[in-house]
Amino acid sequence: MAGNSFGQLFRISTFGESHGAAIGVIIDGCPSNLEVDMDFIQSELDKRKPGQSKITTQRKESDTVQVLSGIFEGKTTGTPIAMIIPNEDQRSKDYSHIKDAYRPSHADYTYDAKYGHRDHRGGGRSSARETAARVAAGAIAKLLLKASGIEIFAHVSAVGTIESPNIEINSIAELTEIRENNIVRCADPATANQMIDLIDGIRKDGDTIGGKISCVIRNCPVGLGEPVFDKLHADLGKAMLSINAVHGFDYGSGFAGSEMKGSEHNDLFVQPSADSDEKSFRTLTNFSGGIQGGISNGMDITFRVAFKPVATIMQNQASLDSAGNAANVQGKGRHDPCVVPRAVAIVESMAALVLADHLLRNRVTRL
Repeated sequence: MAGNSFGQLFRISTFGESHGAAIGVIIDGCPSNLEVDMDFIQSELDKRKPGQSKITTQRKESDTVQVLSGIFEGKTTGTPIAMIIPNEDQRSKDYSHIKDAYRPSHADYTYDAKYGHRDHRGGGRSSARETAARVAAGAIAKLLLKASGIEIFAHVSAVGTIESPNIEINSIAELTEIRENNIVRCADPATANQMIDLIDGIRKDGDTIGGKISCVIRNCPVGLGEPVFDKLHADLGKAMLSINAVHGFDYGSGFAGSEMKGSEHNDLFVQPSADSDEKSFRTLTNFSGGIQGGISNGMDITFRVAFKPVATIMQNQASLDSAGNAANVQGKGRHDPCVVPRAVAIVESMAALVLADHLLRNRVTRL
């Protein structure tokens, strides 16, 4: 079965290619009577759209979303929500040189080998252009989560070897303002300037570079997650690893936890005060990343996502064509020198889709 759908109760299916007429998404399972802020949805898409700055692809797309169904008089109707985002600035001729040749580390070869017929224009369905549809759906999911007080914040925490210091999460609104005031979307302004200089230098060299995005989910209720196969961190991992160029995911202490002793890593409970809700247990530390046994425990959910360098570079590379003959390929057209500034919105959206799905699933867990 083709893998173009995601989620169980809150389920999305995306469609479209980079150089087709449009990309889009169908959301099935969104509850009725949810108030929909179209300006908010567009603002989320604006964070992901190309052409934002000197360190992103210069493809010019307004990414203006159009709602075809499922929303009436500003509220969801409970029926499938269909949204499309027209493609406005395709330059298919920029990809004519790879019609029969494969870019190293790109999906060109694997798509051709799997399907026997590929759309070489901008990578077709393998292009990160598809993720705009996810961001549109993720915006609806965020509105659903907002009604339950759940907040999601992500930012660029590393570019290459430049890493930001740990960010103290007090006010997500304040951190979001700081993040959106720099083009790399790092919540530490000093580190952001270093990242921007690095990416711009890489771009001028015709090369690309990877990076990391850190994310926190606040006010998540206890009990989300469906063991054993649909653990909350397992679904978050799948969501993140489905994003283009993602090569790594960890949560809580991550790989560093493997170097610790149990006496160091265990999150000890704090006894609730007499006037508090006894079910709202807290812990002294949060090495578990807000998830234990695959179920949210009420602490902040924390995770990190690692992105590889973009495969298309503006340098000559030795490769092969579809007949197995030696070929030289060089990137043409417009590409991101580093994907993480635009991927922040995608990470938040995929996290929102996972949380919205599990929030609805949890409602039928017990009487």
